[in-house]
Amino acid sequence: MMKEIKIGDLNLRVPIIQGGMGVGISLSGLASAVANQGGVGVISAAGMGLLYRNISSDYLKASILGLKEELRLAREKSKGIIGVNVMVALSNYADMCRTAIQEKADIIFSGAGLPLDLPSFLSKDSVTKLAPIVSSARAAKLICQKWKSLYNYLPDAIVVEGPKAGGHLGYKPEQIFDENFSLEKTVPEVVAVAREYQDEKVIPVIAGGGIYTGEDAAKIMELGADAVQMGTRFVTTHECDADMAFKQQYIDAKESDIRIIKSPVGMPGRAIDNEFLEKARNGEKHPKTCAVHCIKTCNGESSPYCIVMALYNAFKGKLKNGYAFCGSNAFKAERIESVKEVFDSIKNGFEQYMKSK
Repeated sequence: MMKEIKIGDLNLRVPIIQGGMGVGISLSGLASAVANQGGVGVISAAGMGLLYRNISSDYLKASILGLKEELRLAREKSKGIIGVNVMVALSNYADMCRTAIQEKADIIFSGAGLPLDLPSFLSKDSVTKLAPIVSSARAAKLICQKWKSLYNYLPDAIVVEGPKAGGHLGYKPEQIFDENFSLEKTVPEVVAVAREYQDEKVIPVIAGGGIYTGEDAAKIMELGADAVQMGTRFVTTHECDADMAFKQQYIDAKESDIRIIKSPVGMPGRAIDNEFLEKARNGEKHPKTCAVHCIKTCNGESSPYCIVMALYNAFKGKLKNGYAFCGSNAFKAERIESVKEVFDSIKNGFEQYMKSK
């Protein structure tokens, strides 16, 4: 049976964290449904200003108001644990972190860069927990050292995301298929870093990237992970906030359709190949303007397309003008199911694997 775990004073009845997926894929609908099943539901802050541009034409202002609204909606639908994923690469990173903390989000997950200053946004009365997302033990160690020395604070949890994850990957292209960088190799190394601080603080390690079944979860937890992060598995649920056309891409995808792409933000990413990406590879896509400068590392003048608009279009089901990020196992999706059904399947698969040993 999957064991309850604690992240600080947060009690997870089921050690499953839903990955934060933007733009718009994981909002209050999916996050609240996951939280209601005893896991951690996560709202993605990426592109929030586009989702809420009806509130304000100012992207930065709309982003703040949108995140507040999504947290409010999630709280209306769930009494469970609600987190926010804030990428370090966002140009409004500080705004999104401060807003999540002011609105008393239970936890912030932060990757796509090293969140070395994340504790600086906390105040004395803050309740929000902080969990960096890393791809190596070296990054985990650096963050722990920096946070400890600068803020006298240690992570409340550490997410280690392997190269089979969806979306942007914290690896060089040549590392993605190198077993030396696999999640299975990295998890014990990150666990060892977390255990170095166990006399000061219990730091749970959460493993993500390519985990799709209960058996996958059991195997990675045997290597020392306390919990798992799953994004792709929750896309093909009724409660996922994306358009049905986005979800159908997963159901229709074959394994050969899932590719590593070169993202305009300067990182490799994993996505379902389609006509839009083919045109981008052929140099047929060009951004008209950089509308919002959403990512620090994106150069609007040299980018083959505007990534936030491509992801927003995909979220809305307009896949001729965008594409779907996905994890390596997206092709395994066969139907739309409820979040409860996903949880039941994962828990059953976990128990069956443990009984078979």
